Amino acid sequence: MALIEGRSVDQRLLARAQHGDERAFAAIAAAATKRWLPVAHRILRDAQLAEDATQQALINLWRFLPDLRDPERFDAWSYRVLVKACYSEERRRRRSKADISLRPTDRTVGRDRLAGVVDRDQLERGLRRISVDHRAVLVLRYYADLQLEQVA
Repeated sequence: MALIEGRSVDQRLLARAQHGDERAFAAIAAAATKRWLPVAHRILRDAQLAEDATQQALINLWRFLPDLRDPERFDAWSYRVLVKACYSEERRRRRSKADISLRPTDRTVGRDRLAGVVDRDQLERGLRRISVDHRAVLVLRYYADLQLEQVA
């Protein structure tokens, strides 16, 4: 069964959504949004872009859900839809080059806040140096905890 928010998606719900049932899709979309937003944020390193990518992914999910041939692969397929939306947002960001963010990307956790800030800064710099493609792989594998076959 496909997974959504840590549990299996009801295949009947998925089938109804594939046939245009808006209520069934709303249930799937609500659960997907909870999973996707943190993933998109970690890929794009920007909260506003992550929201835009998540919204675009939901639109594309609705648009392309009827074309899903193997409902058992819904989870991996839906992440692919999200990653493609993240790629689009990254391309849009590069074109506009207005890369100003006033919100922190993640909260610092831990006892030693200064060490946490330094670690967070180093991690952030490293993640910004690699391509969005590579960030997507890291986030899907280590944050979303997908198996390598699903990430591929």
